[in-house]
Amino acid sequence: MHRVDGTVASVVVALIHRARLTPTKAELLAAWLPSRAWSGGAAAAPFELLAAYRFDDPAGEVGIETHLVRTARGQVLQVPLTYRGARRDGADAALVGTTEHSHLGRRWVYDGCADPVYAAALAATVLAGGRQADEWVETDGGHERREATAQVAGTGTPATAVPAIDSVAVEDGPTATTVEAPGYRLVVLREIGADASPDGAECLTGSWAGRDEPALLALLRR
Repeated sequence: MHRVDGTVASVVVALIHRARLTPTKAELLAAWLPSRAWSGGAAAAPFELLAAYRFDDPAGEVGIETHLVRTARGQVLQVPLTYRGARRDGADAALVGTTEHSHLGRRWVYDGCADPVYAAALAATVLAGGRQADEWVETDGGHERREATAQVAGTGTPATAVPAIDSVAVEDGPTATTVEAPGYRLVVLREIGADASPDGAECLTGSWAGRDEPALLALLRR
C-alpha cells in the first residue's frame, strides 16, 4: 500500500496522524462559515462539529473530509474540505485557510466543492454504490481502527466506471452548491433537510448519532 498525506491509495482507507492543528479545524470553520451565503449567517454563533466522514484520494495526495456542523439555530450544515500539502494554483477563492500540522507541516485547506479531487471522489462513491473510507489512527504500537462518526452510502452500482474529473465550475445557492464537471452535475446539499428532490438522480445519503433515518447529502446527474 502506498501512503501519502495520510491516505492509503487503492483501498478505501484513511490513515490519520495523531497531531495538533494550529489553528484547529473548528477555528478555521468559525472564521470562514459566516461568509458563505448558504450558512445564512447562522454559523457566526457558536456551532458544534456534529460528525464527519472521509473519502479516499486514489493518488494519495489530498486529504478529503466532510464535516457536518450544527449551528446555534439547530441547522445541520455540510462542509466538505480538502487538505493539501501545497497551495493549489488558481484556487485562492476557495481557500478556507492554512493550518500547521504537527506531523505534516503546513496544510492548505480548501472548500471541497471547488476541488476536482473531492468531486471525483464523491462521483465515484455515488455511482459505484460506495461508502465512507475506513479510518485508522497511528499509535505508538501501530494502527488503531476508529469508527467514522458519520456513515454514508451511494445508490449506484458497484464497479461502475467513473471518468476522470480534472476541472469543476461551482455555483453556491442558498441551501446547496452545484458542481459542474465534464459529464456530470453534482449537487451538494449545504443545509441538510433543505428541500431537494432526487428526481431520478443517483444520491449520497448518510446517518450519524441522533440521525438514524438516512439524510440526503448529494445528488448526481449525468
